[in-house]
Amino acid sequence: MTPPQVPGARLRHGRVALALSFFVQGAVFALLVTRIPAIQVRYGISDGLLPAFLAAVPVLAGAGSVGTEHLVKRVSPKTVLRCVQPVVCLALLAVGAVGSLAQVAVALAVFGLMVGALDASMNMLGVSLQRAYGRSIMLGFHAAYSLGGIVGASLAWVGAHGQLPLWSLYGPVVAVSVPLVLLSGRWLVGRGDEEGGGEGKGRPATGAGSPVAMRLLLPLCLVMAFAYIGDSTVSNWSAKYLQDVLGSSEQLATVPYNVYMVTTLLGRTVGDLGVRRFGPAPVVRTGTVVAAVGFAVVAAAPDAWVGMVGFTLLGFGLCVIVPQTFAAAGRYAVERHGPEASDPTIARLNIFNYVGFLIGSPLVGALGDAWSYRGAMLVPMALVLVTLVYARSFGSSPARYGDDHERPRTVDVGRGSNGL
Repeated sequence: MTPPQVPGARLRHGRVALALSFFVQGAVFALLVTRIPAIQVRYGISDGLLPAFLAAVPVLAGAGSVGTEHLVKRVSPKTVLRCVQPVVCLALLAVGAVGSLAQVAVALAVFGLMVGALDASMNMLGVSLQRAYGRSIMLGFHAAYSLGGIVGASLAWVGAHGQLPLWSLYGPVVAVSVPLVLLSGRWLVGRGDEEGGGEGKGRPATGAGSPVAMRLLLPLCLVMAFAYIGDSTVSNWSAKYLQDVLGSSEQLATVPYNVYMVTTLLGRTVGDLGVRRFGPAPVVRTGTVVAAVGFAVVAAAPDAWVGMVGFTLLGFGLCVIVPQTFAAAGRYAVERHGPEASDPTIARLNIFNYVGFLIGSPLVGALGDAWSYRGAMLVPMALVLVTLVYARSFGSSPARYGDDHERPRTVDVGRGSNGL
């Protein structure tokens, strides 16, 4: 048996740097979405106009992801990430500091476009690093995002409780985040990077290839969209559901989403171990079934406490699907078209993150008003269960990602010398 090998220092540094990028992005996004009511009040955004503002961010993020698909044919995802993440942070500050409705609209537009490029480039690098390590590490990056979301939501609560102006809440966060991501960006691992070197010092980076055709990628796109429909259902409707349908107090109604965020973090923290031990497809199947049971418990819950059990199950179930969908798309692109196809394929798949986000909340609201909110909870349950049909796309063998006895690759991440 080959003894375990220690990953090279360059890969370890790249892994920590990328996890930090995920963490900062989770915190920044949470600080925006949890303070939407304060943003609405500050700029006098009417109830009728607010949905347009909220919808514009994921629409523009989708456009940013599309643009990144083409951009990575000319520059590396590492370069994209290093350029756009500081802009995302500064756009958050602008949202809280500008002086007019038109200016905040521009700030949100910039935020949306840059977030699309940031999400795509982060996941490109995550998939490439996983390929270089030879074992599952993708869930760990998304765990860092979840942790950032918890920190950001907690800071937002402090700001709301202390009635802090938005600029005074966002300002210190951005003042810390921008230098942090600029500094850590030096350690990101991109194509052509070698042990002890940087881009351009090892094998020259090449442009990205053609992405996997949409008709072939469609199963994973549907899985991605349906997972985000489930996620947006929890984030947008858990409090209202507990209070209006299950009769909880206003204070108790805020608990399910916090529990969901914590269980998402816990599930992702240990999820890579499950993938290494059992393989991605069994883990995704298990997560899908747990999520479906969670929606069923929520729909049938006789009281608020049982409802919270359902939302807890949803966190444990949904948390594994999205990271493994990115990983599966990257592996499939490498197998079909070679390693250069991975990056644009990830960008193409990332669009369906925002499709699910856009559809989820209006879908549940419309069904709840026209039918019942209990019945509406069964719809994302059914959509998430579609993942079982496509579970084979994720791969069943732990060896496809490597295990602790495989030698992690330390060179040329983007060219995929990984045995996939």
